[in-house]
Amino acid sequence: MNLRCLVVDDEPLARKGLKEYIADVSFLDLAGECDSAIKAVDFLHKEQVDILFLDIQMPRMTGLELLRTLPQHPLVILTTAYADYAVESFELDVFDYLLKPVSFERFLKAVNKAKTLLKKETAEYFFIKCDNKLEKIALAEVLYTEALQNYVAIHTPTRKYITYLTFNGVEEYLPGERFLKVHKSFIVALDKIESIEGNELIIGGHHIPISRNLKDEVMEKILHNRFLKR
Repeated sequence: MNLRCLVVDDEPLARKGLKEYIADVSFLDLAGECDSAIKAVDFLHKEQVDILFLDIQMPRMTGLELLRTLPQHPLVILTTAYADYAVESFELDVFDYLLKPVSFERFLKAVNKAKTLLKKETAEYFFIKCDNKLEKIALAEVLYTEALQNYVAIHTPTRKYITYLTFNGVEEYLPGERFLKVHKSFIVALDKIESIEGNELIIGGHHIPISRNLKDEVMEKILHNRFLKR
């Protein structure tokens, strides 16, 4: 599951640089950009964001003033040309403080730390609406998920849950280091794969097809550094 990022800076070149950095990191997605803190407030009320890249000195409202207006906020990485706000920013639970011009090396160090922290905070279970009630499912119990027209089936060792969700929504939620899309209609738990037979994976006795156009990528992800051969 990639981390969604919001870039807030009144300088177009600064936004452009951060957007290019985000595009170069595989586990980051750009959720949006704002040229003012005021616009960012509106965006954060409407969209889910994991990491907020925030400038401090902006017209009408500073980045720190923005943080004070929010009852809770995403993980914040400040990007600023001014070093003298560090103490005040960390009092507002800012995660990291990057001085402009921001090097890619420093950016990557910050987002890798953020990924580690957010990964630890990822819930080990989730709820779905199924048969008019909310069902709790542990991530460790999921064998695979299957697209069924307007529904999604979530298979566990003991039950098949059918819920009115989008397949893309389920794919975005499941952590990418533990789950892999192997077909346009199937996402599997990597640690639940029992064997590979031709163009199929065997999981819990079920045969899951591997898409032709995804096969090389799927085999690389499954077998990488785990295939013993003579």
